[in-house]
Amino acid sequence: MKKMKPSSPDAPFVSTRRSLSRRTFLRNAGIGLSLPLLDAMQPAFANLAAKASSTKPAAPRRTLAVCNNLGLLSDRFFPHETGFGYQLSPYLNILREHRNDFTVFSGVSHPDVDGGHPADICFLTAAPHPASGGFRNTISLDQIMAEQIGHQTRFPSFNLGVNVSQGVRSLSWTESGVMIPCEQSASDMYKRMFFQGTPEEMETQVRKMELGQSILDTIGNRAKSLQRDLGGADQQRLEQYFSSVCDLEKRMEASKEWEYRPKPKVDAPAPLDPKSPTDYMEKVRLMYEISRLAFQTDSTRVVSLLLDSVNSPAIEVGGETVSDGYHNLSHHGKSEEKLTQLEIINKWHMKLLSDLLDDLKDFEEEGEPLLDRTMVLYGSNLGNAHAHTTLNLPTLFAGGGFKHGQHLAFDTERNYPLPNLYVSMLQRMGIETDTFASSTGTMSGLEIAG
Repeated sequence: MKKMKPSSPDAPFVSTRRSLSRRTFLRNAGIGLSLPLLDAMQPAFANLAAKASSTKPAAPRRTLAVCNNLGLLSDRFFPHETGFGYQLSPYLNILREHRNDFTVFSGVSHPDVDGGHPADICFLTAAPHPASGGFRNTISLDQIMAEQIGHQTRFPSFNLGVNVSQGVRSLSWTESGVMIPCEQSASDMYKRMFFQGTPEEMETQVRKMELGQSILDTIGNRAKSLQRDLGGADQQRLEQYFSSVCDLEKRMEASKEWEYRPKPKVDAPAPLDPKSPTDYMEKVRLMYEISRLAFQTDSTRVVSLLLDSVNSPAIEVGGETVSDGYHNLSHHGKSEEKLTQLEIINKWHMKLLSDLLDDLKDFEEEGEPLLDRTMVLYGSNLGNAHAHTTLNLPTLFAGGGFKHGQHLAFDTERNYPLPNLYVSMLQRMGIETDTFASSTGTMSGLEIAG
């Protein structure tokens, strides 16, 4: 690993903008409030000690959801055989040491999620027709998890990204359809998790949170005064805004409690962020490392990661620069030169994923490999990036204590709903539900390991 050094911490979330026009304010208010939701109607940590003394807590469950928005070459990814005895495809062969740790799916997709590239924002929401006029996204899988279990850790969730256009793309969305911006600095995430401030700095941070709550109160009061002048649509949006304010206030209250608790210590050095978008693969590696460290230290149990391949130029792979832009390569037109370069990129994706699974298996928590407690979802919003199709999505699901080692194949023309897998994941996280978006049940053929 490279020698790395820390960077400065993130600035606290406090809005200092002057008043805006009514409609501009209502349209953009959610952006300033775009933080993960809480389940915390009660104060953070309330009753946890009492519960721990009376019953043994369940083993913590974790989720890492990764979307590569240019997908993978399907003929190199999908196996030809089905079931447990299938022969590994060229890409899956890179993961051969883990073949009993993952399940590969074919013939799955999100019903009615179309539109080509815009579908990446629906990878964890399954909201239909993202390219249509008036589209409104719905809550993402990771944020449902953050709502329910986020109060158990310092950070309810991490929403990470590589080469993401800020304010345009994200995997994480609130219940009111507000985008949660991606964090793209591994060094900043490391510092947030592991750098303990002085008592004075902690008090300052708490005061800033209290100031933020005061500002929210002021904004909320001003917004309420607008209600009598608004039409029906704006009235509804304002109610959603009030709900977002309430959720943010709860999170800020819980965050104040965490400020006084010591942060974990780790031996891993702080990462050094690559400066160029061409260092795409190094950025991916660092985000995998941040995710692993977050899970090892129980800093959070929910991580989403958007690999914005569309927004990536000609990138460095294995120390060599691929000669064409990543997006342009995906439109290969069956050019052998482009396909060769694209395959190099795809194989590196599989190598980095294999390294991540290695690390999760090597670390044990209470005598159990961390991978057995961590669900890793790797997939894409595109089944064929060249044709912009959103069917037959390349999907790999590892860890989490499931019975793996198989290829679950469904109809590649009339696809099986991928949201069924999300229901299974929610249940594995201890969340009582039998639905998610367009699901029809849990994932057929996927069982908990005995």
